[in-house]
Amino acid sequence: MAAPSQQPGAATTAVPLLSALLLLWLAGVALRLTILAVPPVIPLIHADLHMTETQVGILSGLPMVLFAGAAIAGSLLIARLGALTTLVTGLLLCALGSALRAVGPSLAMLYAGTVVTAFGVSVMQPSLPPLVRAWAPRRIGLATAVYTNGLLVGEVLPAALTIPLLLPAVGQSWRWSFVAWAVPVVLIAAIVLAMAPRAETVAPTAATPHRRWWPDFRNPLIWRIGFLLGSVNAMYFALNGFLPDYLTHAGRADLVAGALTALNLGQIPASLLLLVAAERLVRTVWSYLVCGLTCLAAVLMMVAGGPWAVAGAAVFGFFGAAILILVLALPPLLSAPEDLHRLTAGMFTISYSCAVVIPIVSGALWDLSGWPSLTLLPIGLCALLVVGLAPSVVLRDKNTAEVPRG
Repeated sequence: MAAPSQQPGAATTAVPLLSALLLLWLAGVALRLTILAVPPVIPLIHADLHMTETQVGILSGLPMVLFAGAAIAGSLLIARLGALTTLVTGLLLCALGSALRAVGPSLAMLYAGTVVTAFGVSVMQPSLPPLVRAWAPRRIGLATAVYTNGLLVGEVLPAALTIPLLLPAVGQSWRWSFVAWAVPVVLIAAIVLAMAPRAETVAPTAATPHRRWWPDFRNPLIWRIGFLLGSVNAMYFALNGFLPDYLTHAGRADLVAGALTALNLGQIPASLLLLVAAERLVRTVWSYLVCGLTCLAAVLMMVAGGPWAVAGAAVFGFFGAAILILVLALPPLLSAPEDLHRLTAGMFTISYSCAVVIPIVSGALWDLSGWPSLTLLPIGLCALLVVGLAPSVVLRDKNTAEVPRG
């Protein structure tokens, strides 16, 4: 594949490919490492701080609030400081926020640390695409796939290691577990600083052409695709937040580690398969319908409890990840190139807003009814929303995509 044309502010030299892939993979791991360190210790936090299920929902939803609202801060930092400095800043904020969650037996400090951690992730996310272009200009597709794989690994590691290995090592302290997960993020920041070139991007010049940037929320396509992506994001984050408490309440705390591992590990085979099959599946309605209905079946398996909950978590992990990858491939097919960034920005704003609301609704349903199974009801409805929305988005011909107004 030919190298993309040089853009204003791009580096004139690329990082050696293996070094670039290593740095991008590590950055991908750090995107989720401290965020997904929370679900395995929620039962401990719940008991220690006497949290209600609604407060658990708020804790699960806070990162999505920042993901929806703080990406613009990442863009500002990139414009002023460059993508590399923004990435390192985000890494250090992630580590600092994770450590802050360990300060004092205070719910307010737990929330504050979570906000700092999520803000760090929010500014990191927009820094990775320009670094992909600067560091691996001839292998953009491969480099993007590598950091996405790192993101998925970063989701799996806390789920798989916290309960069986980390908590025994720190005396079953959820606070020290947060400090421990901050350490690899600091190490990743140090590796990036040591290995990355310094001149990857600069601020835009006065000659950079003006481009519209505010999403056109009058465009129905933004809402349809935003709710489609929001459904799968809401399901994933709500399950990570409530599955531990759900199983603990059912008397199967022994299954928490296995269920969270299955939920997150199940995504990786889907990501590998979709590297080959996404091109064929992204515009076929049946692929979304099958994935959405299978996700609904997986939620019902979790309601059944016991080993079925672990199996259901694995099934959801696979098919939920497939929906995520397919939906993320849609914007380039449905938008004019000059408006792609506006469509994507609107999509993520709506999507992460959904991921904020659904966990709170799930927790409130449990608190108000006293029925743990009702926590999973909004998650199942999100799976049905995927089934209902997919045809209206996927059947659009890419040559007749709506051109955003305004």
